[in-house]
Amino acid sequence: MDELSITETCRRTGLSSRTLRFWEARGLIGSARSAAGQRRYGAAELARLHQVSTLKRAGFTLTQIASLLGRAPIDLARLIDAQLEALDVERDRIDEAQAALRAARARLNAGRALDIDTFCTLIKQGETAMTEADQWKKVIDRYYTPEDQQRWAKAKGAMPENFDNTAYQAAWTDLGGRIEADLPMDPASAKAKAYLAEWNALLAPFNMAADARMKTETVTLYDKIDEWKGDMKPPFSSAVWAFIKTAATA
Repeated sequence: MDELSITETCRRTGLSSRTLRFWEARGLIGSARSAAGQRRYGAAELARLHQVSTLKRAGFTLTQIASLLGRAPIDLARLIDAQLEALDVERDRIDEAQAALRAARARLNAGRALDIDTFCTLIKQGETAMTEADQWKKVIDRYYTPEDQQRWAKAKGAMPENFDNTAYQAAWTDLGGRIEADLPMDPASAKAKAYLAEWNALLAPFNMAADARMKTETVTLYDKIDEWKGDMKPPFSSAVWAFIKTAATA
């Protein structure tokens, strides 16, 4: 099948026909037309739809998506790679933890006591199988008081509906990686300004939820990135952070 009807596109993508029509009205996506004037979606239309839906899940507004897609093609392959890498790491952790638990259960089923090596393996797996949220919690506990964390928890309610944090973090990883690859770079150059604009656009969901104090706290946290990067892998390096701060004042 070379093209899909709008009904089939909605069934297979999970998007509503209302969403497709609204995005088309905003000029974000297009569709071919059948002889009877019905919307049809081929590979090109679905590729564009994929771009828009991925950026939407990453927290961009429709206005920002239109601006981003209007400047240059979005390298979704890098976003997908970042998401795949995160899932691969999590899968490996789960596989290793399950293997250790199965081995321990087999020993117990065979009437054998767990030895020192097995206990050490179980403890290690428990520590290394921390989720990303657990890792961030370790960093947050280091720099934020319980009262500070309560303020942040309340602010989460202001995040966009259906916000996809995995896609959002992948977008930060992608942007940080592209900036890193282009360093050193003149912070006043056109390329630097384009990166800064993309950075500020990606901040939109955060800015929607955060107050002035939270924004200051976040700047302070990333100023200390080299102190905590061993606990949680940041989405960008201290060199990228330094560049962005310089570009913002250039």
